[in-house]
Amino acid sequence: MKKNEEPFQMKGKGMAAAIAICFIAVVALVGAYTFSSYKREMKEQLAKAEEEQKEKEREVEEKEQSEAANTDRIVLPEQEEAAQNPDGEEQQEEGEATEHAKETPAQTDAGAEQTAAAGTAAYFSEEDTLLWPVDGNVIMNYSMDQSIYFATLDQYKYNPAVVISGQVGAEVKAAAAGTVSAVDTNAQIGTTVSIDMGNGYAAIYGQLKEVPVQPGEYVTENSVIGYVSEPTKYYSVEGPNLYFQLLKDGQPVNPMDHIAYE
Repeated sequence: MKKNEEPFQMKGKGMAAAIAICFIAVVALVGAYTFSSYKREMKEQLAKAEEEQKEKEREVEEKEQSEAANTDRIVLPEQEEAAQNPDGEEQQEEGEATEHAKETPAQTDAGAEQTAAAGTAAYFSEEDTLLWPVDGNVIMNYSMDQSIYFATLDQYKYNPAVVISGQVGAEVKAAAAGTVSAVDTNAQIGTTVSIDMGNGYAAIYGQLKEVPVQPGEYVTENSVIGYVSEPTKYYSVEGPNLYFQLLKDGQPVNPMDHIAYE
């Protein structure tokens, strides 16, 4: 009886082992299928989430573009008013003109004087005369056809101007009306004032100090344009003087030909 039961027991153990292996295989297959399904579902969810995010970004971008377009179409109140009232600029100009008309007489007179001075153009002709610019006598005549003696330099040379003696501090006055073209200083004739008298004529006044005029300023005849200074080293022997030169188209001419003698 025992001999017959041993094969049966062996068969029972083998069947149990087979069942266990089958169960394990089934579990493995089910696990593999479940993991694969899980991965697929996760992938689909990620793709869906990504698509939803892109859709939201497109909606935000479209909204921003729409708002920008609406902003461009906004008309500010002042723009709307200007569009409805194209004559606004003209009315503003009329208002400014009215304000200008309300200026006080003193302001108007001052403005008129400035305009008149700015618009004045001197015109000196060959027939016009010059006023004597400083109290004093001629100590060196104009001479461009022959040389004359310069005491300080101890030499003979041409003289393109008239040298007039004067006391230090004496007033120097404009011999004719014109516009100050330059105020310069050089070693030979010190501080100078150049006045454009129009028609190609210009006067140069040298050996000056305390000049009260500036370039661009219009001066009338007989107005003070400076004061006699101490002479430069080129005229130390001659003493204090006014260097007075007249030019026509840039060339020196004899100012004595235009002096008004009393």
